[in-house]
This record gives sequence, structure tokens and C-alpha cells, in this order.
Amino acid sequence: MDRIAAVVATIAVGALIALQPPVNSQLAKHTTVLGAAFVSTAISAVVMGVIVLILGEVPSPSQVAGVPTGYLTGGLMGAILVSISLITVRTLGAGGVVAATVAGQLIVSALIDRAGALGLEKVALTPLRVVGFALLALGTAFVTFR
Repeated sequence: MDRIAAVVATIAVGALIALQPPVNSQLAKHTTVLGAAFVSTAISAVVMGVIVLILGEVPSPSQVAGVPTGYLTGGLMGAILVSISLITVRTLGAGGVVAATVAGQLIVSALIDRAGALGLEKVALTPLRVVGFALLALGTAFVTFR
């Protein structure tokens, strides 16, 4: 995938992420907060299950058993994201939740890139990138502390 297509696809997914907390918050009004988080992540699991079945990419138990435990925590992280965002959207609004989420993602991803952790190539922390991070932090403050 070329860089422009990757950016466009990621922006599109970002749009979905903006919708997720308010949708899940409404679901919680009909169920419970944890119930809504469960239903949301269960639907994700079912949809992904169907997709891997259709594409024939179901991992074998031996493949999964050989994965380091830390690499199996992505689903846990997703469940925490869904649970916390559906609670905090009532206080911060959709824009505030997304701004704070993106700020957290950017801070940690910058550290991961800088260290070259998790199999990624090292990416320098240039002055321009630092300015970008600072602007995002400022924007997050503007959006969340109205």
C-alpha cells in the first residue's frame, strides 16, 4: 500500500473511531456499561471470525501457542479502550475522547518509534515531529478543557 492510500485508509478508520464511543454509550443506556463493552467487542470478534474464515486465514492453535504472551494483549487493550471511551464520552464528548485518545496514542507511538520497539524501525524524534506532538497536546487541551 502506498503512503497516500495508507493515510486515507487510516483517516477513514479514525472517522469510525470517532463514532464508536457515542454509539457504545447509547448501547450502555439500554444495557450496562460493561454489558455494552462486552456486546461491542463480541460483535468485533464474530465479524473478524467470519472474515478470517472466508479468507482462509484462521491461525492454527500451534501458531497461537508459539506467540509471546505480550503479543496476545491487543484484544485486552481494545476492550479497555471500548470500556473507558464509552464512559468518558459522556463527560468529554466525542471530540474530547478522540482528542485524548489520539494524544495518548501519539505519545506512546513516538516512544515506540524512537526505541524501535516491537519490531519497528527506529524513527528519530526530529524538531518538526516534536512541534507536531506539542501542537497535538495543545489541541487536546483546547478540545477537552472547553
